[in-house]
Order: sequence, then structure tokens, then C-alpha cells
Amino acid sequence: MTITDPLLKAREAAAHLGISEPTFWRHVGKGTLPKPVKLGANSRWPRSEILGFIEAAKAKRIDT
Repeated sequence: MTITDPLLKAREAAAHLGISEPTFWRHVGKGTLPKPVKLGANSRWPRSEILGFIEAAKAKRIDT
């Protein structure tokens, strides 16, 4: 079984975005970033959602 969309920890997702983990959590709380997938007590984000957020930000930059 190959995982094509790995789940990222908060620190990994924050690193993809180039922000600190507290800033990442602040954006999640405000709804700017997607809510996590909960696996028991663990929070994870599909890498595709984080990359999608980056692509949307790039597209928004081009539109303005």
C-alpha cells in the first residue's frame, strides 16, 4: 500500500508554509487554514490541503 497523500503533523505543515507552529495554530483557529483530521488525540493535515492553500494564495496574488 502506497500513501499518496501523507498526513503532516502541525510542525511539518508549518514548515511547508514557512511559519512557526504557534502561527500555524493561530491560522487554524481563525479558519484561514483547514481544520485537522483527528486521529485519536492527534491532529494531522493532508499534505494536499497544505499545498492547496499555498496554490490558492499564489492564485490570489496574481488576481490582485
